Amino acid sequence: MNNDRSDSHTPLEQPMPVLEAHQSLTIGLPGCQGTGERRFPLTPEGVRILTERGYRVKMEQGAAKTIHYDDARYERGGAIIGTRTEALSSDIVISLAPLSAADICKLRRGAMLLTLLQPERQSAEAIRQLLQRHIIAIALDLVSDSDGNTPFADILSEIDGRTAIAIASSMLADADSGKGILLGGVAGIVPCEVTIIGSGIAACAAARAASGAGATVRMFDSDVYSLRRAARELGPWAITSAMHPNVLDRALRSADVVINTISGKTIERIDSDRVQLMKRGVVIFDLTDNAGKMFPSLPVIDSAENRRFRDLSEAPRVCYVNAGSVVPRTAAMAMTNCLTTLLTDLSDCDGTNNAIKLLPGLQRATYTFLGKAVNRRIAEAAGCRAVDISIFISMS
Repeated sequence: MNNDRSDSHTPLEQPMPVLEAHQSLTIGLPGCQGTGERRFPLTPEGVRILTERGYRVKMEQGAAKTIHYDDARYERGGAIIGTRTEALSSDIVISLAPLSAADICKLRRGAMLLTLLQPERQSAEAIRQLLQRHIIAIALDLVSDSDGNTPFADILSEIDGRTAIAIASSMLADADSGKGILLGGVAGIVPCEVTIIGSGIAACAAARAASGAGATVRMFDSDVYSLRRAARELGPWAITSAMHPNVLDRALRSADVVINTISGKTIERIDSDRVQLMKRGVVIFDLTDNAGKMFPSLPVIDSAENRRFRDLSEAPRVCYVNAGSVVPRTAAMAMTNCLTTLLTDLSDCDGTNNAIKLLPGLQRATYTFLGKAVNRRIAEAAGCRAVDISIFISMS
């Protein structure tokens, strides 16, 4: 009997595909409805990056029209275009404008909502719906990285500061509804004066833009250490001062542009008597989320919703807010850079609940969690008591 098996086949080891136990998360992108918010969180390029990393993106039809991108661009990036309800039913919903109570009822129970804090713009009913549906609501402007920086808040503040100066320059130069003057002047003509209250990122961005146009810049803050840092960054052309009332009043009288960048209960308000000392036609911006509370006697105008400049004879002084929404496409590109990084970190945590536990910067930005308000300002807006989120984290 021939035992020669030389012609037989010997099985070889072959690599087998390994399936990851990872369920792709869906991201919903609803459009902004009924608000002055025009900014959209993601560009088509950002959607492509996220779909390549395993996310499924559902976008409301026409949601990105405010940044002049059509639906076809997002479809080529991998997005699924559908109804608002379909976008709201995703695992993670991103909306820079506060959602209404009716929209929140369409969120999936236990879903994650990425938005801006804006407690003054959120209704008590909407917050109660977030709590009832156990939505994990995260304020992007409070998200911090491992070094303690707040990338979303910082980039939006920088955009606000630069945009305020760009709008103010256009308003001053308008011959019909403005003064018909250049912000920086020319040889033999004294330049305009810009008074900035605050010395943070928005203030420094406004100061750089104003000085680049040739204006005289004065910066005020009660935090001398912050002023010192700003002075080192900006150089000797920026005039800095503590918030001394007499010095500030003189600056307000001669200012052509006034920009406020700080808020808080202890901040001194500019009352009606001091406002009346300002020039007619002075351009006033409040870049905080307090909607003009620094100037309580002035009518508040949304920069994005009021394209036509006001008539000086009817309203010689008004307060403009929401400056960043005038350049929503720039904001979208900046937000995309931050969101792609954040969502990549989130996907590595294997679930939204784990992300809150594992990412301290995300945990500090959470304002509703497991049916409880875990942010003081949001709790006050809803008329309930705030709970320390660390209690839930330690028990889970």
